[in-house]
Amino acid sequence: MTSSKLRVPLAVAVAVVAVGALAGCAGSGDSSSSDAGGTYTWWDPYPQHDENSDWATRVQECGTEAGVTIDRTSYDTTALTNQALLAAQEGTSPDIILLDNPAVSTLASTGMLTTTDELGLDTSDIDANLLAAGELDGETYGIPIGANTLALYYNADILSAAGIDPASITDWASLTDALATVTAAGHKGITFAGIGTEEGSFQFLPWFWGAGADLTDLDSSQAVEALALWTDWVKNGYAPQSVISNSQNTSWEEFATGDFAFAENGTWQVDSAADQSFTTGVIVLPAIDGGAAPAPTGGEFIVAPVQQDTARYGVTKQIIDCMTTTEGFVQTADTFAYYIPPTEAGQEELLTEHPELDTWVSAVQSAKGRTSDNLGTDYPLISEQLWTAVQSALSGASSPADALAAAQTAAAAAVAK
Repeated sequence: MTSSKLRVPLAVAVAVVAVGALAGCAGSGDSSSSDAGGTYTWWDPYPQHDENSDWATRVQECGTEAGVTIDRTSYDTTALTNQALLAAQEGTSPDIILLDNPAVSTLASTGMLTTTDELGLDTSDIDANLLAAGELDGETYGIPIGANTLALYYNADILSAAGIDPASITDWASLTDALATVTAAGHKGITFAGIGTEEGSFQFLPWFWGAGADLTDLDSSQAVEALALWTDWVKNGYAPQSVISNSQNTSWEEFATGDFAFAENGTWQVDSAADQSFTTGVIVLPAIDGGAAPAPTGGEFIVAPVQQDTARYGVTKQIIDCMTTTEGFVQTADTFAYYIPPTEAGQEELLTEHPELDTWVSAVQSAKGRTSDNLGTDYPLISEQLWTAVQSALSGASSPADALAAAQTAAAAAVAK
């Protein structure tokens, strides 16, 4: 295998990497590909896990198993992707990167990543809906180490007092009926993040996809129905005006007051939900006519940048293989409590240890990558117009139909450039 030429200008690539930066801790570091021999370089977005952490120990163990030492550097999520693009331009890419899944297509489009076929990685057991986030133009780049996603948390005390069985909430109509009941009883209905950033698109997508809408057709009747659902909730007092500026963190803080019956949020709040002073539960986000809506996936892929010295790929493959066994996926889930393994075997093993995560496994099985459907680097251009439409409709500046029509026009123009 030979080195690939970078195909997308660096400035263009850097402009789209922020789509996956929904959360993260600041970090810094400097590393480049080490000389062949006993050291392989590894970059990840986990600066909160220092060299004495279980995560760092596990990474080193996979290096030891492959007969090498791993030089690990951690960056903030967005900084990691930018640094990776710069390193590729300079010919100093690390051997392995753990990369936020929406950024995989960004790096792949530049030609800086090896494909799984080129590296000889077996992806046959990976859930197809999760693997799709790393696919571009018929090629697969990397393997997901796990996934997180969104579901609907509920305050069981409020629902019980209102006589609502959470199991009865199976579609949009039953959810809206539940919101009407709890607000009539003097409680608050639902909180979510409608902020004008990627977080806003991230939280709107389950309703958008759950209505049957497609990101290449933002002003479809299905899309309008999804946005009308949110705006009607606000108009009817089922959701607060604050959703227009809520991040996922601030909407969770609202739910944590104990005043709200429901909150749309992610797997990363599992531990916090268990620590609340009120009883919590979780159900999958419903699609318009029932069943689980496809929620967007979060989580990282383990990818291998192109190297001038192709002899390094054998050891790189060994390290990746070590990290992506069934046991390895479960270890990742245990290390990052909100990650669900991307294979059926891993999910089953996780549930033997944590049966309470059953709803989250179901949510991940129904989830969808934001860059799936071969959207690749078009996704952030479309997403920006989608969250802009959500803001316009929630603020009352435009009707859902007009907001989405403007979004479709702007997105089509942006993608065509």
